[in-house]
Amino acid sequence: MSGESIGARKAAHLDICTDAQLYDVEGSSTMLDELRFVHRSLPEVRSSDVSTATRVLDFDVSMPVFISCMTGGSDSGYRANRDLAEVAERARIPIGTGSIRVLFRHPEVTEHFALKKIAPSVPVIANIGGVQLRHSPPEPLIELLKRLEVDAVAVHLNPGQELVQPEGDRDYDGVLDGVRRLCDASPVPVIAKETGFGIAPDEARALVDAGVAYVDVAGAGGTNWVTVERYRLDESQAQTAAEFADWGTPTALLLDAIGGLDGRVLASGGLRTGMDVAKCIALGAQSAGLALPFARAVVAGGVDAGLELAERLRAVLTTVMILTGSRSVADLRGAPLLRSREFAWMRDELRWATGARSEGRA
Repeated sequence: MSGESIGARKAAHLDICTDAQLYDVEGSSTMLDELRFVHRSLPEVRSSDVSTATRVLDFDVSMPVFISCMTGGSDSGYRANRDLAEVAERARIPIGTGSIRVLFRHPEVTEHFALKKIAPSVPVIANIGGVQLRHSPPEPLIELLKRLEVDAVAVHLNPGQELVQPEGDRDYDGVLDGVRRLCDASPVPVIAKETGFGIAPDEARALVDAGVAYVDVAGAGGTNWVTVERYRLDESQAQTAAEFADWGTPTALLLDAIGGLDGRVLASGGLRTGMDVAKCIALGAQSAGLALPFARAVVAGGVDAGLELAERLRAVLTTVMILTGSRSVADLRGAPLLRSREFAWMRDELRWATGARSEGRA
């Protein structure tokens, strides 16, 4: 693809995702609404002793929240990235870039992804597609990561989106080996993430065994990238894509089925509120990522709107911590949750189904 066509596609993605009145791109459910905290009427904590601060990727950050990998490669994406990076720096939370794949063919847009100079005191996470690692040596990517001065790289796994893109990849064999090679060679931590359909428990374990620092489950319940692509397709292709409007495994189910995975789990996929963040932390996530809410905030109201969202997340998270008797984020991970009967049943089914498949019994 030409640089112009890549930029047009990236700009179209951002327009579709941020115009909620014109485009409905959210589907399915995270199933976070099937969970409730146990309220403590005697929390026995002082508000002044409660801290949302935590540590991620060897950085001290203000709360267990990150701005999930977003966009880049277009003028509108560049403006959004700059604003998001300023939000991240001022709110002291990590930020991810859009896919840096475009830089291998079009280094002239490197500035779109050079966020470290805007957010020097927080983790900046680059982003590359898993299919790009299949049969390529990791050295060119590593050189690019060094030039961007990022603190980690996220490998996104998005076969659902690729399959409906007319220009998308169609071959997915060898991705896990590519992730393993990158983990062996990378000077920065590697994160594996989905893009809204989820990483199953057996896959999460395989990725940790391959060497990733974190697995971001990125489950269903938020932006459905098949639906996003549907708005770019002709009528016949769009009808096929429409059948996948509810595809994916809900974020909350994945978190509960996977467990803490030795502190290697991140949560994203449909998170919209501080309560969503708090529930994900209680399910064992080290940090929780939001993409669409931050994108919509800065597109509509710039940096100030992004900072207002970050402060609202922090305020809700703090209140939840007080009402559950949690002085620290680590305490919140031990806070009890009530699960609906349907949720508990589906979690157990997910564990059985993926365990059976990994052992060849399915």
